[in-house]
Amino acid sequence: MRTVQTAFLAFLVFPFLSLTALAQGLLVNESANPARLPRVSGIIAPIPPRPVPRPQPPRLTYAITDLSVDATLKDQIAQVNVSQTFKNTGSTSMEVSFVFPLPYDGAVESLTLMIDGKEYPAKLQTAAEARKTYEEIVRRNQDPALLEWIGSGMFKTSVFPVPVGASRTITLRYAQLLRVDGGVTDFLFPLGTAKYTAGPVGKIGIRAEIESTDEIKNVYSPTSDVKIERPGPHRASVSMEMRHVVPNDDFRLLFDSGKGEVGTKLLSYRKDDSDDGYFMLLASPKIASPSPDEKPLSKTVLFVIDRSGSMAGKKIVQARDALKFVLGNLNDGDMFNIIPYDGSVTTFKPEIQPVDSRTRAEAIAYADTIRDSGSTNIDEALHVSLGMLKEKTGPAYVLFLTDGCPTVGELNEMKLAENARQCNTYGARIFTFGVGHDVNSRLLDRLARDSKGQSMFVSPQENIEANVSILYNRISTPVFTDAVFDIVIDGSPHGTNRVYPNGRFDLFSGEQLVVVGRYSRSGTTDIVLRGKRGDADLRFHFDGDLIGKSNDSNNAFIERLWAMRRIGEIIDELDLKGENEELVQELLALSTKHGVLTPYTSFLAEESTSITDVSANAARTSGNTQMLRATDGVSGFRQRAAKSRMQFAQNTAAPAELALDAEFALDASQAGFGGGAPTQAKPSRPARETVRTVHNRAFFQKSGNWVDATLTDEQMKPENVRNVTRFSEEYFRLIDTNGIEFARYLVFDEPVLVRFNNQTYQIE
Repeated sequence: MRTVQTAFLAFLVFPFLSLTALAQGLLVNESANPARLPRVSGIIAPIPPRPVPRPQPPRLTYAITDLSVDATLKDQIAQVNVSQTFKNTGSTSMEVSFVFPLPYDGAVESLTLMIDGKEYPAKLQTAAEARKTYEEIVRRNQDPALLEWIGSGMFKTSVFPVPVGASRTITLRYAQLLRVDGGVTDFLFPLGTAKYTAGPVGKIGIRAEIESTDEIKNVYSPTSDVKIERPGPHRASVSMEMRHVVPNDDFRLLFDSGKGEVGTKLLSYRKDDSDDGYFMLLASPKIASPSPDEKPLSKTVLFVIDRSGSMAGKKIVQARDALKFVLGNLNDGDMFNIIPYDGSVTTFKPEIQPVDSRTRAEAIAYADTIRDSGSTNIDEALHVSLGMLKEKTGPAYVLFLTDGCPTVGELNEMKLAENARQCNTYGARIFTFGVGHDVNSRLLDRLARDSKGQSMFVSPQENIEANVSILYNRISTPVFTDAVFDIVIDGSPHGTNRVYPNGRFDLFSGEQLVVVGRYSRSGTTDIVLRGKRGDADLRFHFDGDLIGKSNDSNNAFIERLWAMRRIGEIIDELDLKGENEELVQELLALSTKHGVLTPYTSFLAEESTSITDVSANAARTSGNTQMLRATDGVSGFRQRAAKSRMQFAQNTAAPAELALDAEFALDASQAGFGGGAPTQAKPSRPARETVRTVHNRAFFQKSGNWVDATLTDEQMKPENVRNVTRFSEEYFRLIDTNGIEFARYLVFDEPVLVRFNNQTYQIE
């Protein structure tokens, strides 16, 4: 799971001690010398200093050292408590005004603000009043950073001091009426602009307690990786904690409530009717109250554990602990067995055993006897374990763990995978755990894909037990098996395509299922969920609507999430089936449009690369995909780990592919997997500095400009470009006319080339 980059959105206004001007969210100076908002190195590229005839004033910067957010969301009302500590990291004392942009221009009341225990008055500004304040700040400081908040109201405090090196803790408490759209309640907490500080935020903790009169169904964050606990049908807890992170986006949490065994909600986004729209289907089974009379659906779990000599040391200890965790969490009535293997295969018992107090105790004792030795016979381990599954009694899951490639028995990857397919007559789902860099990662992917399971990759620094327990906790309580969704649009079963995940799946208690896809037809939908519970066939109907044209971009995240999953599927196809020119071109197009970089398209981040030179870029992408020939080692491990994260992405938070930037592509190319691609020089700046996604649109930095990825060569011709001087009257008229939908694309320090309402603008 990737680090979640989130932080509280709050602004400090730091005019110089000798001046009286106040501003919101950035450093303000009434003189001709601009006092710009601090930037974290590597998040926004530095701009060359503007020459000014006067001496520069003392440097004023601040850091956010701690943030704690606690929210209670009861039906449509949010009670939010925030504690945030700021530190003056500059070289002069500051007179400060605290400004808090509203999450959106909605009903906020009961606001109380404390600074180091002393209550300060805070004035509410409407969206119209706040717009004037924002524009005034941008004009005075020649800094467009706050344009992304035009369109929302704000609270602003009176002035208070922060001496050099001192900290101030601000406590904020407010109540808010939440938006409800299509039956989904939307909690938005502004976080993104905490990236404008002197350094990463020290510590962030966010917790939201959801309470509902009706049963809570779906709980989902489109922006952040969060932990969700479901203690009962009317309550849910959402939390996350991070340290030393740089925020890039706001925090959103969606939830709905209702009745029935399964809660399903359909969300859609369609920019216009000239292209396909994108939908998201959320599904969550009913959270049953604990009851001794209600038995969970029984399952079979086989733990197949590598005990070869390479597992010596802490790896075998962690593997035994992972096994004991699973044994301790099996339900009475489940079935199980343990299959340790090295050059040969042994078993805990000759046949699958029922879980009871006796067999559980015996199995835990057996786990302690597993020792490392010998070679690795993957083929026989799969043959023995899958052969134990005979008469169909319920869902079966094989947890297959290895830290190496096969060295005994069948060694050919294709034959090994085919043997496993033939043995798996039961239809068990295989979850593979590749431990360390020496595994055949492509083989593990094949085994998981063929069985509708999932591959997970555990780096040498990670804990095996933690990774196994995360997976097992998710699949521990199946509710429906062999489930599938049918979406009928205005009576027709046709109209959706490229749906992920595709095929049949199992639905687990407490799980939030997220399905994304495209649609070509809009209209009223009938959603049918079909599946099994034990021997019983189940069928549920739900209503929904696929919109013809979206009025705003609130659900634009669906398109980006779909693109991430589609990219993962494309890489999987190229990996397991070989070269395909059409897939390479689609990979390039999606990566360019959405700024979703992969090891094969990381060159797009180079400033010398033209994003409109499709032919040359496709050739480089095709050459770079030869890196997929690496089945083991660091390159093979990292490529499959990144692919898996994209295939199973739950949200758009901090996409894993951005960590696999041009530097990784260089490493892999130099390792001999470049496939004839040009040798790449080590980039002077990482991809995260030259590629940015602003509200679902990608921008690439090219020759000192931020260039909209949607632009074509024709749209960038001088005769088709309208030049606008930054901070001019025309500049602010455009913002006034088009509002936040346009202003959010102007927040760059450097000149920007952007397409909006069928017009290309050069802002410089």
